[in-house]
Amino acid sequence: MVQQTAPAPDRARTRVAVRAAIAGGIGTVIEYYDFTVYAYLSIVIGPLFFPSGNPAVSTLSALGVFAGAYVVRPFGGIFFGRVGDRRGRRAALVATVVMTGTCSVLMGLLPTYATIGVLAPVLLVIVRALQGFAAGGEVGGAMTYIIESAPAHRRAFFGAFTPIGTNLGFVLSSSIVGAMTLFLSPAQMSAWGWRIPFLICLPLTVVVLVIRLKIQDTEEFLKIADEKKVSKAPFLQMLRTSWRSILVVLGIGITTNGVAYLGSTYMSIYLQQIVGLPASIVYWMTAGSILALCIAMPFVGLAADRFGRRRVFVFGAVALIIITYPMLGIIGTASVGVIMALFVLYMLLSATLQVPVFTTIPELFPGPVRYTGVSFGFNVATVVAGATSPLVATALVAGTGNHQSPAFWVIGVCIIGLVTVFTMRWPDPKRVLTTTIQVP
Repeated sequence: MVQQTAPAPDRARTRVAVRAAIAGGIGTVIEYYDFTVYAYLSIVIGPLFFPSGNPAVSTLSALGVFAGAYVVRPFGGIFFGRVGDRRGRRAALVATVVMTGTCSVLMGLLPTYATIGVLAPVLLVIVRALQGFAAGGEVGGAMTYIIESAPAHRRAFFGAFTPIGTNLGFVLSSSIVGAMTLFLSPAQMSAWGWRIPFLICLPLTVVVLVIRLKIQDTEEFLKIADEKKVSKAPFLQMLRTSWRSILVVLGIGITTNGVAYLGSTYMSIYLQQIVGLPASIVYWMTAGSILALCIAMPFVGLAADRFGRRRVFVFGAVALIIITYPMLGIIGTASVGVIMALFVLYMLLSATLQVPVFTTIPELFPGPVRYTGVSFGFNVATVVAGATSPLVATALVAGTGNHQSPAFWVIGVCIIGLVTVFTMRWPDPKRVLTTTIQVP
């Protein structure tokens, strides 16, 4: 029989949820700033660490490292998932902040190929891998912490703060890189300017660390610990009892990551290399579009709580299938104002995917293996579709000569998501989260 925890009074539960949303969301902002600033600097970093006569080859090599850092994220999800499920959500979230921030600072101190030769890209790959390992425990932990703290009837609203945090990380990184390119010449950016956004991570990490050291574990985890239901082997137990949930996470996670990362990382490359816009304009356009996405997310959460997450998700996926191909065609010849409007539209539709998915995934797993299940499943989906989005999109354009061909990627991942949501058993959004594992 499934055991349920008694909900706290609405007002008290709301206060807890607000504190959790702030701690989880702000932490995720910095984590994703640390991790994604590399993507916005890939055009500068590529020639410095992978010198080549062809700028496209250097950029592809740098993006390959970007994708490679994601490969280790599921392993980080398993490791920090174990910490979160056995030692507490707080312990894992504190550890991810420290490790990711340290790797970012190291990134800013790396010598380039001109200084130490082939050892430079080797060190770059190692540091990025360690950073990916740490990031593997972040977003799953934030999702778990916030959803376990939120009142059942407002889970989508509060659940929106996890993707708000991840996307504000993109805004912060693109804004800082945009400011750097505005005030520094290309030569200065290549010589030393690219290091500054990485080194800024040090004070940002300290701020988040202080915030997370003050948070308490969720009532959900404390109940699991008090009732001695803590899993001895969360990953193995998750595979044995929740493998169907992993398949669902892969389906909807591939859609969310495939769409989001194409907009937040590849579009900056597309607008510079194909459309020919100046880098400073592109970075600010990217920041503005993602900021609009973040502003919209709480409202998307309210809509999902009222009308249902499935409906919101289906609306976004169908709309993206219809508009993405013609949108890329228009962007290739349009004015800056029109490009900006279309970019914002794309990102707003991405919000209708992200909010339902980030809210639903933690509900798919029982408490003793929730952190592990969320982190592992979502990170695998991120590897499959998120890390590869800019790489696949760049390769599609290079291989076909069709500047609109990245739309086929968006269409494909949206179809996967639609198939998943129409075949999955959607969790009851009003139910109390489970603390007991049931073997299927």
